[in-house]
Amino acid sequence: MQYVSTRGVADELNFEGVTLTGLARDGGLYVPAAIPTLDAETFRRLRGRPYADVAFAVLQPFVGDSLTAAELRGMVDATYGDAFHHPAVAPLVQVDRNDWILELFHGPTLAFKDFALQLLGRLFDAFTARRGGRLTILGATSGDTGSAAIAGCRGRDAVTIFMLHPHGRVSEVQRRQMTTVLEPNVVNIAIDGTFDDCQALVKAAFNDLDFRDGVSLTAVNSINWARVLAQVVYYVSAAVSLGAPDRPVSFSVPTGNFGDIFAGYIARAMGLPVARLVIATNSNDILARTLKTGRYDRAGVHKTLSPSMDIQVASNFERLLFDLKGRSGNAVSAAMEDLATQGGFALSPDERGALAALFAAERLDDGQTSRIMADTYGRSGYLADPHTAVGLGAARACLDEDGPPRVTLATAHPAKFPDAVAAATGVTPALPSHMGDLMQAEERFETLPNDLAALKRRMLDHLSGVET
Repeated sequence: MQYVSTRGVADELNFEGVTLTGLARDGGLYVPAAIPTLDAETFRRLRGRPYADVAFAVLQPFVGDSLTAAELRGMVDATYGDAFHHPAVAPLVQVDRNDWILELFHGPTLAFKDFALQLLGRLFDAFTARRGGRLTILGATSGDTGSAAIAGCRGRDAVTIFMLHPHGRVSEVQRRQMTTVLEPNVVNIAIDGTFDDCQALVKAAFNDLDFRDGVSLTAVNSINWARVLAQVVYYVSAAVSLGAPDRPVSFSVPTGNFGDIFAGYIARAMGLPVARLVIATNSNDILARTLKTGRYDRAGVHKTLSPSMDIQVASNFERLLFDLKGRSGNAVSAAMEDLATQGGFALSPDERGALAALFAAERLDDGQTSRIMADTYGRSGYLADPHTAVGLGAARACLDEDGPPRVTLATAHPAKFPDAVAAATGVTPALPSHMGDLMQAEERFETLPNDLAALKRRMLDHLSGVET
């Protein structure tokens, strides 16, 4: 299995290579040279199987010879074992006649990012041990990636992780899940800016090839292909539980960076009968606007009740764009140059038609989000976090109630956003018992300006043992 860059210049790499590299050296994102497929009988055999069995079947074709079957099997068994606090790992909960919630918050940090980042830490260990040396991880988070990445990498001997978050723009629970981790290989940095600023700093650091090579930089954001790949599994797990491949299933996905819903696109390309993928966005609606207008244009970032989606540059859309443009690296590069210099680009009529054939989209503001939380609780007694509520609202708007099962991805536990949930429902969700002391634990983080030079100096100081 080989992987190619969406910009068409960087070397092809195998799975080990793309996992350790993260961002391609030409600034693009890695995607499979060809997407492997599973036949209908394979999907049928996965019904009722443990989550780790589904993970092994889905991941193995993409891993190729980078891991033996025994190595991969050991990793998925360890990843989806004791770290997840529900026996089904990703349970489905029915909240209406044809509406289901796929709960993706039973991992150690109560968010869907755990599904990928618990695996990614083990992949880093295996590949680093094989090659020798150390890795430096640099990531940006709008709330959930950071805590999940830190949980997957804390205390690992050959890894140092630097995690950037937008200062004052994540919930207190999200921040504390990162900043109360005090291991010396973890450095939390609050950037004076938005998530898009944090993400831009990460990409700029990767594009400084001398710096990148000098500190052995790699990524945990969804620019890393392994992140997206691990998320494909729960689409398959949910769909086969609801009758796939013998009936289709639709998914509504709260998304800001397009990584989670792109995993659904990959699942569909593998042969899973996904009837519709719904892009559910908050007021930061670049993806919904693109589907409606055919233009991908940046706008200002708005602070909302669903901060993990407070993003206006959806990095993983480039992976889809690569397919929409016939896998032309030159065409993708031109579009990304227009985004950088002009603030956006237009899709051709054919590209826009192909996008609309695959996806629907809906935008919900904070008022609508609160009403969905209240309505869902009133109807079913189910407490949904604000991101999940955006997904539920988008599912109702875009999908026929009498059509295929409507599955909304619950990307975070409601206790990560207690104020928003309580204001909407009158109920304050409690943290699970294993996180009961989070609000009293010691924190450690520092604040930096939105400046690449300052960030690189801080990283080099820490890696050389010089502390400020």
